[in-house]
Amino acid sequence: MTRQRQDQLLSVLLRQDGWATAASLADQLGVTPRSVRSYVAALNARVDEADAVESGPAGYRAAAGARAALRARADESAPRDRLHAVVRLLLDEPGGVDLYETADRLHVSEATVESDLARVRALLEGTELVLERERETIRLRGTEAAQRRLLSRLAHDEMDAGSFHPESIRHALAGDVVGPEAVAAFKIALVRELGALGYFVNELAISDVLLHIAIAADRVAAGRALETETGSGPARDPQGEIGRVGGQITRLAHEHFGVRLGEGDAAHLATLVLTRVVAPGRGSGSDLARSGVDPVVEEAVRAEVARAAGDYQVDLVDDAFLLRLALHVQNLLRRAKEQAWTRNPLTRSLKSSYPMIFEVAVSIASGLHDRLDLPVNDDEIAYIAMHIGGRLERSRKSESILTATIVCPGYYELHELLRSSVDRSLGSAIEVTHVVTSVDPDWRAFDTDLVLSTIEPGLRGDRFVRVQPFLGEADVERVQQAAARLRRARRLARLRTELARYLDASAFVHPLEDVGDEAIIRRLGGLLVQAGLIDQDYVDKTVQRERMSSTAFTDALAVPHSLHMTARRTAIAIGVADGSVAWGDGRVQVVALAAFSESDRAAFQTVFEQLVEVFSERESVQRLVRRGTTFESFLDELVAVIDG
Repeated sequence: MTRQRQDQLLSVLLRQDGWATAASLADQLGVTPRSVRSYVAALNARVDEADAVESGPAGYRAAAGARAALRARADESAPRDRLHAVVRLLLDEPGGVDLYETADRLHVSEATVESDLARVRALLEGTELVLERERETIRLRGTEAAQRRLLSRLAHDEMDAGSFHPESIRHALAGDVVGPEAVAAFKIALVRELGALGYFVNELAISDVLLHIAIAADRVAAGRALETETGSGPARDPQGEIGRVGGQITRLAHEHFGVRLGEGDAAHLATLVLTRVVAPGRGSGSDLARSGVDPVVEEAVRAEVARAAGDYQVDLVDDAFLLRLALHVQNLLRRAKEQAWTRNPLTRSLKSSYPMIFEVAVSIASGLHDRLDLPVNDDEIAYIAMHIGGRLERSRKSESILTATIVCPGYYELHELLRSSVDRSLGSAIEVTHVVTSVDPDWRAFDTDLVLSTIEPGLRGDRFVRVQPFLGEADVERVQQAAARLRRARRLARLRTELARYLDASAFVHPLEDVGDEAIIRRLGGLLVQAGLIDQDYVDKTVQRERMSSTAFTDALAVPHSLHMTARRTAIAIGVADGSVAWGDGRVQVVALAAFSESDRAAFQTVFEQLVEVFSERESVQRLVRRGTTFESFLDELVAVIDG
């Protein structure tokens, strides 16, 4: 859990005497430097009197409020841990638990347990489970499947959703049947057997399924097996998909956990594996069609992908891609019937690193929700984004290639050797279009993106790169860095041009009040309505889009917008907080409500992606927030940041 990582960060900083960089802290916590920065922001936002973490040019160190913050967080976590303990006791005892015995067991008063039971009732809302009471005896009533879903929910609440650790499953279940070594060995064996059956395995989703398998083993060992649905057991169709996968799970569960799964558990777990973890591993579109994609699902996916491709001007037309996405959507619909959701540990990084791809996924998911009643949440949207990203990567590669001229005064075939080395080492990013062997070329005449020269260039600039005749690793690195700088400069130049057109002093707010994301959207949207650029319907649709998935694409910036480009003219309303404001599950410092018109479809990607890029750099954000207190100063600082 993120909370556990924040506590670990505080503990690490308290043990260290001096400063620690974000990179070193990230290595110790097993997360990214960006995550470390978000943890620091969250820790400092929760301390009333003093910051818990101090930041500076050298990194981070424990501040005056660090120890008090750690003690306060420990006190806050105790009620949750006790609540989970009460629920587990109820799940483990079909006959119910005694109020007074439970209080003694947890070392608390009867009044405290009564308070916890009230929280348990709130937790059970919408779970098909009810809490029954007869004097001092409290029982949990409901199906075994519903009880397992509750246990899975508790386990997820205690596990780190960003990574899989077998030890965390054992701790979450708090049982003796499933040990971390057994879970790790079971996973390796399951992946191997699924591969042998011809499936690709989604390692990102497998921890969820392993948790369900561990829960099943734990419950079966306690005599709480699932009943077999009529005609659904593996034994009734041993050669079918459920039969083959269920048979392997049954064998491996006995081998690693020492339990014998019944047909009900085997069929249930096989269904989870087939709808969450695997995809057909051989062939292309025709094989996927034979995998049983519902024509209604396929038609809906094709229609929504075609619409999104037109709206966002991206190339998504590919039969294999469409059929794989249709199969994923079909499996999602099946999971939804069982309320069996799959978590995606890459959701946050995908959202912040590839906002445009994530936005296309949101658009497709929204359309599929309307057509198929498809459930929409960030984790499932992230899986759709991964499908889209894989498809777009091929078309984007050709667009990102830069042209280059090689200047290498001739001596035998030296220039040809250099060209072949460049093609071999940098061919995926650079295309050599000219080779000049003159010792005194006209440097101003070169019109390629880069000029790679073995002699001292006659002009200065990022596009001129000195290389050795025999290309080495250092040369390759210098060229790659120059290419990256050139691409970024071009992107930011386009952004600067677009922003100058779209920002207006009448749609700038500072300080932005901390009144919640919906109220902020209506506040900023109201300014654009007053300017006659959008109508109230656009504002309402922006609120609807925000409810689907938070538009806080970085730890500092939210970009609320509608999925429909119906603005009369493209415009952006800016709100800068004096500190930060609540947005979804987090907090941001700047809100940029973007209203796009139909005629500015091409600008959408430029503004959207590059604005997120600017606000992903902590130093740039702090500079903008600190100095951008008026429209003029904000625009000046934004241009300065873009210009680097």
